[in-house]
Amino acid sequence: MNSLKGLGVFVLLAGIALAVSLAGRVQLIVFTVTVGLIAASVFTFAASRKRYRKDHRIAGGFDMTQIIPARLLRPTSHRRGRTLLIPLVLVAVAVPGAAYAVWRIAPLGSGASTGTPSVPLTIRYRTDTPSTAPVGRPWFEIINNSTKTVQLRDVKLRYYFAADQASAYGANCFETALRCSNVTETIEALASPIPKANHYLQIGFTSDAGILASQQTSGGIGLQLYRLDHKELHQTNDHSFDPKAAQYMPSRLVTAYVGGELSWGEEPTSQALAATASVAPVPTADKPVPGVLFDNFHYTGPDDPALEAGGWHVRTERGRPGIPDTWSADMVSFPADPTAQGGQALQLAASTDGTKQGTKQAEVLTASNVFFTGTLAARVFFADRPVAGRNGDHIVEAFSAISSSPSSPNYSELDYEYQPNGGWGAAGPKLDTTSWRSSKDGDRVTQAHNKRLAGWHVLMLTAANGVVTYSIDGNKVFSSDGAAYPRERMGIHFSTWFIDLPMTEKRTWSMRVNWVFKADQAMSLTDVQNAVNGFYANGINRKQANTTP
Repeated sequence: MNSLKGLGVFVLLAGIALAVSLAGRVQLIVFTVTVGLIAASVFTFAASRKRYRKDHRIAGGFDMTQIIPARLLRPTSHRRGRTLLIPLVLVAVAVPGAAYAVWRIAPLGSGASTGTPSVPLTIRYRTDTPSTAPVGRPWFEIINNSTKTVQLRDVKLRYYFAADQASAYGANCFETALRCSNVTETIEALASPIPKANHYLQIGFTSDAGILASQQTSGGIGLQLYRLDHKELHQTNDHSFDPKAAQYMPSRLVTAYVGGELSWGEEPTSQALAATASVAPVPTADKPVPGVLFDNFHYTGPDDPALEAGGWHVRTERGRPGIPDTWSADMVSFPADPTAQGGQALQLAASTDGTKQGTKQAEVLTASNVFFTGTLAARVFFADRPVAGRNGDHIVEAFSAISSSPSSPNYSELDYEYQPNGGWGAAGPKLDTTSWRSSKDGDRVTQAHNKRLAGWHVLMLTAANGVVTYSIDGNKVFSSDGAAYPRERMGIHFSTWFIDLPMTEKRTWSMRVNWVFKADQAMSLTDVQNAVNGFYANGINRKQANTTP
């Protein structure tokens, strides 16, 4: 009878151990309970054998039919089998539980430190794309299971995938309550690749992302993963991809780290941690730079939701400059470019067959007025020849800061306009640098620079102390002041457009933009480039300042 009571107690303990184990939160408790079950089983087995031998001696010395009920005087082989059965059942329950607990505490081949993580997280994952798609869209949610407050800047997530070695990959953020400008994305090669994982997308956070309180969630973080050649993504063989995860669910195929320590998930190889789960800090000046805006144009196309989230607008509205009413989103793309920092750029093309109906121009501009005074810089590729068709067009490749309303009494505009074949009656190649006092024709100060500028250049505008300075690759080329100094905030514009249509043949031109940077203080080219290099090194695709409409 005592053995049966013991069995009930131990079965109860085993149930508790299994429940805790399934919860996946306190593996050490599971381990302790299951080891206790094994010890108790051994003790019960020894006690049962001792009791059996004692009963056997008593039964052999007296007429037990006089003092013991008949049900207890069964053949000793049956009683012995029942006595041995109890501890065997306990061992059968306890041993698998112990093995499972040990496996949960120290996953085989994980390469991570053993034991419960000091800051346990749960990562929930979903996707809204099929196995084959132009762009992969993994969504993540971070849940802080600990009693501690977590600094999100210390958190890194890794999404593992099988990259096609023939293509480079890009990533961006398009939706999160944390603000996408506070989310970083880097793509790294795995130290020990396997067939379904040779690269990973690492997601991190800047210090502006804030904290994640105990038992709180980050909310959904929507990301995009794509090939820079814009061919379709085949995700079937990607380690972390799960086509069944149409709704958020915990995924241990995605790993999370807090301060470099594995906090969630199972790494695909034993040496996955060979590449550290932290990144170098962004280089900063002694004092924070106010009003910083940065974008490296890591987008998939003009309809990419991340482009709008990044504060950009692709022009399709009617109007000038150039051939009226010919602005088209079809002329905007984001191709791979090995000559661009980071391997990708914004491309603005203009094509024509010599007729207005056969003409398309391109312009991308900020949706808000983001620049007033301080520094505005961009790395721009100017073309001297069309990418297709005969040369000879009066084409303009422009980088400008422009007021949103031509009728504003404080209208301001600052322009770089490159014309490889000249324009408006002047021979090329030439670059016009122009500061406008109003939107009226001719109300401006300007200077033409007759020089060939094909290729990459860093163009910079510095508006400070009443003077606007134009520079190319760090060399001053023009300045303006007085009424031509900015009087209100302006949007940033990049555009390619035709002055006129001198020929009837088909041809296409394009300019490219690698990155744009803005700050609310005057900076040197060296300081600008150092800041840009820091953003690239840390996977910060864009940084958004507070803007005014």
